[in-house]
Amino acid sequence: MRKLKSLAFLLLPVLLALACGFGGSSGSSGIELTGQDTAAAACAANAVEIEIIYAPESDLYMNGDVYKAVNQFNQAFAEGRNPVTGQALAEGEKPICVKGQPGSSGTVAQGIINAIIAPNNANVAKPTLFSPSVSHWLALVNFQTGRQIFDLADSPPTALAPVVMAIWESRLKAIQEKEGTPDVGWAELLKVLNSPNGWADYNVPGNRTTVYYGHTDPFISSTALSTLIAEFYASARANGSDPNFRRLTLEQVNNPAVQQGVRDIEELIRHYSSRTTEFKEYIAQGPDYLDFVALEENDLIFINQGKTQYQPPEKLVALYPKEGTFWHEHPFAIPKADWVTDEQRAAAKIFTDYIRSKTVQEKVMEAGFRPANPEVKVGYPIVPELGVDPDQPKTILEVPDPEVVAAVQSSWQFVKKQADVLLVIDTSGSMQGDKIAQAQTAANAFLDKMPAQNRVGLITFSSQPQAYDFNLKSMVYLDDSSLPSLQPLTSFEGGQGDIRAQVNGLQASGDTSLYDAIGLSLEVLKNARDANDDRIQAVVVLSDGQDTSSFSSLRDVIEQIQANREDRNPVIVIPVAYGGDADINALNGIARASATRVQSGDPENIQKVLEIISSYF
Repeated sequence: MRKLKSLAFLLLPVLLALACGFGGSSGSSGIELTGQDTAAAACAANAVEIEIIYAPESDLYMNGDVYKAVNQFNQAFAEGRNPVTGQALAEGEKPICVKGQPGSSGTVAQGIINAIIAPNNANVAKPTLFSPSVSHWLALVNFQTGRQIFDLADSPPTALAPVVMAIWESRLKAIQEKEGTPDVGWAELLKVLNSPNGWADYNVPGNRTTVYYGHTDPFISSTALSTLIAEFYASARANGSDPNFRRLTLEQVNNPAVQQGVRDIEELIRHYSSRTTEFKEYIAQGPDYLDFVALEENDLIFINQGKTQYQPPEKLVALYPKEGTFWHEHPFAIPKADWVTDEQRAAAKIFTDYIRSKTVQEKVMEAGFRPANPEVKVGYPIVPELGVDPDQPKTILEVPDPEVVAAVQSSWQFVKKQADVLLVIDTSGSMQGDKIAQAQTAANAFLDKMPAQNRVGLITFSSQPQAYDFNLKSMVYLDDSSLPSLQPLTSFEGGQGDIRAQVNGLQASGDTSLYDAIGLSLEVLKNARDANDDRIQAVVVLSDGQDTSSFSSLRDVIEQIQANREDRNPVIVIPVAYGGDADINALNGIARASATRVQSGDPENIQKVLEIISSYF
C-alpha cells in the first residue's frame, strides 16, 4: 500500500459505512427526510404555523426518546400558555404551532438553494427554520445562491458537539504504549496507517493488520464535510504552507500538491456511504468491523450507552486531536426568503428561545450534546465513564470562508478514492416474473448513481456463473480457465452502455450457483487489480434463494473471504437478500466473514436498497 506523507494533523473520516441498515423516507418537497411530522400535539386554533427541518441526531430531543420538545411547545400554546415564560398568553398574543421533521443537512441545504434559484427542481425545501448540524451549510447556501439567505450572526447555536475521533479503547492504548505518551494526535494515527504491518506493529492481537475506516458523503453529511475540510488543512500544512497558518485559503485548496495529499489520504478509505446516522448500528459491532471513526461526540456517547442494536464489546473513547477539531453547533437559522412572513419569523424566534431555554437545554444535554445555554452546567452524560472528556477540546480549527468550503466540497469527486464494483445478480428460475424485472430496474438505478471514475462489471449466476467480457463484448462462462483472459471491468463512463444492455436483457432460468459466483467474483477482482492499486474493490451480490448447484460450499466461500480480509486492501462482499426465500443464514455468514451486513430487499424496495449501496462507492 502506498505510504502517506507525514501530515501535521488529520481529521480522519467516518469509518466504514458497510452494509448497515438504512431508514428514511422522502418528503413531499423531494427532500430526504428521516422521520414523521413531529407536530403530534393538537395545535391551538388560529395558530401561526412554522416548519423546521433539523439534523437527524437532534430528533432525540425534538421528538425522540429523550424529549419531545416540539410537542411540548405546541401543547403549551394549545393550553393558553407561553412555553418560554410559562405565563398565560397576553391579550392579542397569537399561539404558535411548529411542524418539523429531521432531514440530512446537505440534502436540505441543496433543497433551499434549489428553492431560490431552481424552484421547479424535484428537490426543493422551504422551511421556516433550518437547523443543520453545523453552520458550514448556511454559508454554502449563501455562497451558492449569491444572496444572504441566512444571517450567520443571527443563527444561534442550540446544541454543541465537537467532532472527535472515536477509537476503541484497546486501539488507543496500543498506540499510547508504542509512542510512550498519552497525547495522541493525527501524526500518531497516521503512523498506524503507514505502518508496514499495520496493527501487528502495535501488538494488537489477531490476523488482521489492515486499518479499517471509511468516509461519508460531504454533500450530505456534516461530519464528512468537516472531515474533508480538515484533510485539506492537514495536506496544506504538509505541502509547504506555514505550519502555523490559521485559516485555509482558496489558493491552498486549488494547489495540486495539496489536492494530491488529500487524494493520498482518501486512498486509505475502505468504503464510502451517505450519512453518519446509519453508521452507529454498524460501528457498535466492535473492532472487527472498524478501528476508529470521526463522529460527533454525542454519537459516541449514544453507542457507549448501549442504545444501538448491538452492545459494544468494549468502550469507544473520544480522541480530541491536539492539533484541533471543529465544533458542530446545530444553529437555528431563518431563511430570508419570500416563503417566510414577518409573523412566522417572529414565531420562529420564539421557538428558538424555547429550545435554548434552561429546561430544554437540560434535555439536550441528556441526549449527549453540550448545552448551548451557559446557565446549564456540563454534566452527565458528558463524563469519562462514557468515553468523553468535558474539558476538551482544547484547540478549535477556524471555519474557512464560504468560497473555500464550496471549493473543498466540489473537489470531492476529484479527490475521493476510486472503486472497482462487481454487480453479481441471481438469474435462476426463481427470479422469473416481477423479481427479475424489478432487479433490472434496480440495477439501472444502481448504475445511475455510480461515479464516472469507478470501474464496473457484471456477473450473473444460475446453474453456472457468467461474466461480461469487455474484450469479447459478450457474457462468458466463468471458471478457472476463463479467468486469465477475462476483461471484467471498464470505466463506468466508457462502458455503461454495454453494462446496461446486458442488465436489460437478463432472463431467469436454471439452478442457483451462489457460492461459486461469490468465490469466483473475489478472484476476478484480485486478478483485475493493478500493481500498487488501492482502489476499493467490492462485490454486491443479489440472491433470492438457496444454493443448489455450486461445486464449492458455504464453508469454502467463508474461508476464502476470511483469508482475503488479511490483505491490505481486502475485497468487500455486500450481500442483498432479495425476497422471502433468500437464504438469510448463508448470506449472513458471508456478510460476517467480510465484516459487512446483509441488506434486505423485495421487488417493491430493491431499487432503493441498491441506490443506497451505490453511495458506498
